[in-house]
Parts: sequence; structure tokens; C-alpha cells
Amino acid sequence: MTIQYTAQPADPASSAVLTRGLVKRYGDFLAVNGLNLNVPAHGVYGLLGPNGAGKSTTMKLLLGLASATSGDMWMLGEKVGGRHRLQAGRVGSMIEGPSFYPVLSGLDNCRMVADYLNLPGSAAPAILRQVGLAGHEGKKARDYSLGMKQRLGIAMALISQPELLLLDEPTNGLDAEAVVEVREMIMGLSRERGITVIISSHILSEIEKMAPVVGVIAAGRLLYQGSLDSLREEGHIDLRVSDPKLAAAMLGSDRIDYRWLPGRDGGVLRLPELPDQRIGTLITQLVGQGVAVYRVASERKTLEQAFLELIESPQSREPTPHQAQNAMDPDAPRAPAHASPRRPLPIRQAAGRAAFAAADGGAR
Repeated sequence: MTIQYTAQPADPASSAVLTRGLVKRYGDFLAVNGLNLNVPAHGVYGLLGPNGAGKSTTMKLLLGLASATSGDMWMLGEKVGGRHRLQAGRVGSMIEGPSFYPVLSGLDNCRMVADYLNLPGSAAPAILRQVGLAGHEGKKARDYSLGMKQRLGIAMALISQPELLLLDEPTNGLDAEAVVEVREMIMGLSRERGITVIISSHILSEIEKMAPVVGVIAAGRLLYQGSLDSLREEGHIDLRVSDPKLAAAMLGSDRIDYRWLPGRDGGVLRLPELPDQRIGTLITQLVGQGVAVYRVASERKTLEQAFLELIESPQSREPTPHQAQNAMDPDAPRAPAHASPRRPLPIRQAAGRAAFAAADGGAR
């Protein structure tokens, strides 16, 4: 996959959340490794990664529930961390599941949060209606279904009318119907009230339905930041011919990058996606030189394939020089010196509609 990216200067005043070189270490364990997040304001941002990637730790750092080892953080235009905290109520959160008093009703739980924040409890009924708990206000929280408990947790996070909402795996453990309801509610909060919502999840399909902008993290490092559409590979063309060596020489002379992929069928030359007219010209030139063209196939990875490749360990995907040399048959065509080698990019930054900070580090 070849994704172009441009490091763009990030302004803390124009981003809902911005981090630079954020690190969290527990002893010898590096939980968050140089995280450079840039979350656009007034939208849904997906923090996507496998279990144990560090999504919850990242949110705890932002909320001050854990102290960063190093790095800087800004939220809603203000620098946070250490003794610097945002005014209470500007940020709402639900981390590692909803927290409430099970013997209290949903209404009383919301009123308790309002009282803690020195806010009037009169807003609680409206918030419960907004999250779909109308008619269940008086029921004890312990008697709520799992989906209702998730809704209550979100209601308690919304009681202060926050500008920023952090939700850690909000659809985890819900049945299909509840997942749809919670998803629609979250998207509505952003769309109708202009709240910036950061959602963490290990489920690609859920993030894909909610968040147009994502940060992909694994093993504490930020691997990609941008739109999901840009994460997909632009595509490639596989060319199977009768004389790969001659075809490779012609590709080199035309300065077309390629890779030789050996296989049981004799192997293919893999090219980047090219315009139809250029492919037509190339095939005409090959045939004119006596090279039979057996197959021309244009392929593009699915989003799932691109995501799974991205979160694999870079070490497991990058061959040693000895392995790379032996991977090709001695008689196989070699790429010219100017051709781009296929090396995994440990970090990718896609240029999108938001100005993202350069992702030269990572998050968990």
C-alpha cells in the first residue's frame, strides 16, 4: 500500500484534542509510545485498534486518570496535564464501561452527577429521554439491561452538556439491536449538538459506520490517522506475461515501478494502478516486442484487509536482506534501482479534509 501524507501544522486552538509525543510507561512496559493525535472539532473520531492496543490508556491520559510519562496534551484549546485541568463539565466520559450506583434509579444517578458538578438536577429527565431511557427513569440501575446501562452511562456523561465526549467501547457486549440504537444516538449527538465524540473500539465495522476520521493504534503506536477511505490501498495491477525479464526491462525503461511476485503459475509483475490509456499503450508495446500477455488483473484490497495488514507487527512483515534476496528466483526479473521497494510503513498519515498532525510516533 502506498499512501502519500503531508505533515500539516496543528493548532491546539482549532483541534478538539491534540497530543504531541505522548508517552505512558509502566515500568518496562511502554503502553503509549509517542502519540500524536489530532482530533477535528465537531465530529466523530474513531480510536481503532485491537484489544490491548492502548485505547483506554490514551483516554485515561486525556482525562487525567493516569499521568503521562512525557509529552504534551491539549483539549478544547487548553493545555492539560499535571496540575492543568479543564473546567469541570466541559468533557464527559465513559471509560471501561458505565459506572453508577446500582441501588439508585437512573434518574437519581444522573442527579447525583449533576450535584457533584454543582449543576441543577432538573436537566436529568431530559437527558434520560435523549438517550432513550424515557419511562425507565425510576427503575433501579441494577435492573437495567446491558444496553440500558450503556445508555445510562452516556446520559451521566452528558449531564453537564459537554463540548467533548470520550466513549470507551460504547457498544461492547450489546446485542445487534442495541448496537444500532447506541450508534444512532452517538451520531445524533455530534450532528445535532455539535459535540466532538471520540469513540474507541476494536471492531472495524462499527467505527466504519460512525467515524469518518480515525486513528489506528496497535502495541502503543499510532499507525495511521486520517479517513477510512484513504486507508484503503489505491489498487494495483498484476501482469502475467510470457517473458517477465523482457517485460521488467521495458517497465524499467518507462520508469514504471513494479515488484516481482513468484508463484506456481510462473509469477506476476505487480504494478501500481495506472490509467487505462497507459496500460493499453504498455500492452501494445509488450506485444510488439513479442511478449505474450496472459493476464492483466486490477485489484484493490478491502478495508478489512488493509486494516489487518496495518496492525501486523512491522518486524514480522519486513524481511531481512538475506530473506529478501532468497525470496526471488535467481532468474527472476529484478526491479530497477529507482523502483519503490515494498516496505511496510510503520506510520501512515493521510491527507484529508482535516489538518492532521504528523504521526511520527504512536498511541496505544
